[in-house]
Amino acid sequence: MIKRRFSKPINVGAVTVGGTAPVIVQSMTNTDTRDAPATINQITQLVEYGCEIVRIAVPDTEAAQALISIKKDSSIPIIADVHFDYRLALASIEIGVDQVRINPGNIGDDDRVKAVVDAAKGRSIPIRIGVNAGSLPKDADPKKSRVDQMVNAALKEVRLLENNGFENIEISCKAFDVPTTVEANRRIAQMVPYPLHLGITEAGLPRSGSVRTAVGLGILLYEGIGDSMRVSLSGDPVQELPVAYDILKSLNLRQRGATLISCPSCGRADVDVAALALAVEQHLFKMTKVVTVAVMGCEVNGPGEARDADVGIACGKGRGAIFRKGEIVGTVEEKNYLEALLSEVEKV
Repeated sequence: MIKRRFSKPINVGAVTVGGTAPVIVQSMTNTDTRDAPATINQITQLVEYGCEIVRIAVPDTEAAQALISIKKDSSIPIIADVHFDYRLALASIEIGVDQVRINPGNIGDDDRVKAVVDAAKGRSIPIRIGVNAGSLPKDADPKKSRVDQMVNAALKEVRLLENNGFENIEISCKAFDVPTTVEANRRIAQMVPYPLHLGITEAGLPRSGSVRTAVGLGILLYEGIGDSMRVSLSGDPVQELPVAYDILKSLNLRQRGATLISCPSCGRADVDVAALALAVEQHLFKMTKVVTVAVMGCEVNGPGEARDADVGIACGKGRGAIFRKGEIVGTVEEKNYLEALLSEVEKV
């Protein structure tokens, strides 16, 4: 049983982050924010796959103004992602976003941060201090390690906010390098009481990026560190969400949708396990209810593993046994494997 680090909870819209709340799954749109209909459409797709909070880039005034209609039509809280120009943060807060993210490495001097703090305080919305290893403050000590630089940047910004009477804070410390990200978050978790948002920044394409993120975030989550997370992959952000939930499911932190168990292909298999498992996965992809489905290819481990699942099939030569909750409910011919298994899933 994982004992999670207790953090001071914040409210991002109607979603609680930290405290006793579950680890929240986030994503970020990659549309041109100024194209409000396209951005709204992408948010709708993200919600369908389990996104609970969405971050949106605000690169200019036109993008900030587009937030008016985007916010109106979004069913989940919105974080305005702001770099360089603090006035865009002020505009986003005025429009009514649920959180604003600022980067200590480029947001400007203390007076500008104070202006953002005052505006956020007036709207009772949290600020995320987002530290990236690739865009650290100009005054970062080059003699210190990258971890030291990241932690120091986060702590400096935290103290600035606290000195202005603001504690509605979330922190993220991200790097492409997994050990750097892990160590930075371990250290900051011991120094402040605020919730932590986890991610491996610029993780890469889906295959390698998913592995990199699972390793880094898996270590931290297993140690009880992390209150929200994003899997940052190049491409359609929809593909980030199943990976995020798979990471959480693998640690028994959250359960959402189907979990597919399938045996590795080997010489004992009497069926093309990979093809059958892939077909099953494609049908289960959008399922939100929790169910465990097993696809097993032979009589050695198959029956036992299939019995442990809610629904399973143990394939033999030309025929297979369908299991539900540990009981055989029928046998089917090979040509009917997929149809029969999915039929039992629907019953469950």
